[in-house]
Amino acid sequence: MFHTMFSRSLYQLQKLSRRNDLSLHNSSTKFKHAVLAAFQPILHTRPYANNPQPAASASSVDQAELAKFAAIAESWWDAEGPFKPLHVMNPTRLTFIRSTLCRHFGKDPFSARPFEGLKFIDVGCGGGILSEPLARMGASVTGIDAVEKNIKIAQVHADLDPVASSIEYRCTTAENLVEEQMKFDAVLALEVIEHVANPAGFCKSLSALTVPNGATIVSTINRSMRAYATAIIAAEYILHWLPKGTHQWSSFLTPEELVLTLQRASISVEEMAGFAYDPLTGQWSLTDDIGVNFIAFGIKKQ
Repeated sequence: MFHTMFSRSLYQLQKLSRRNDLSLHNSSTKFKHAVLAAFQPILHTRPYANNPQPAASASSVDQAELAKFAAIAESWWDAEGPFKPLHVMNPTRLTFIRSTLCRHFGKDPFSARPFEGLKFIDVGCGGGILSEPLARMGASVTGIDAVEKNIKIAQVHADLDPVASSIEYRCTTAENLVEEQMKFDAVLALEVIEHVANPAGFCKSLSALTVPNGATIVSTINRSMRAYATAIIAAEYILHWLPKGTHQWSSFLTPEELVLTLQRASISVEEMAGFAYDPLTGQWSLTDDIGVNFIAFGIKKQ
């Protein structure tokens, strides 16, 4: 069974990573949990596991997921609203992005605009909370989202900043841009893959948008018991950080699944890190604990 094939432990992932020269981001910070030591969720098989996979050009859009985010689109730039977790996590995501991409493209990580001359695409950009800082770091940014309200809000907000106003926002999908034969130096899809209908096809589209030897960065939530306890029960039902029903545990991917899915799409994962939340400070940090939230950097094979 698909679930059994990928139910290995973190220890097994580390063995896999060593065989494939995959490095885990090192940090002394350990993940702290303030809620729910144990949950026993009903095990699910992934909804797409036993069905034929659509071609990469077929849309991976999940209409039910689009409706969820359309309903709260006006809140994208409310730092205390439904997207507060992303606002708080954003500096830590950008730390990983700056570090890995500067190293890969030979850029100065201490420069104010290290991504000058590079073309990035933010897939599933939402209201633009990632696109804008990437543009301020010098990248030529295209932001795409399948929710038209998200794109309108992103554009209005970007127009308030002369630098961010250079971002090209489009209401479209990665698959559509593949058909247009568009290419980018770096393709980013953060907290998106758990909301698409066909993760394998989605990854193939990300790969097709990436130039040879270009970079692909994907972040998501691990399909683990801890993620069920923290990202769903705690975040949605106890702390009310997110609207109830934002995430489906069965739609999460394990790190092994993401690595192999990207590998099959000709993307070699070179580095992976986890995100740790400290309830005492209210801040996120990078860690080698990939048990809940994690991010992966990969290179498109030539």
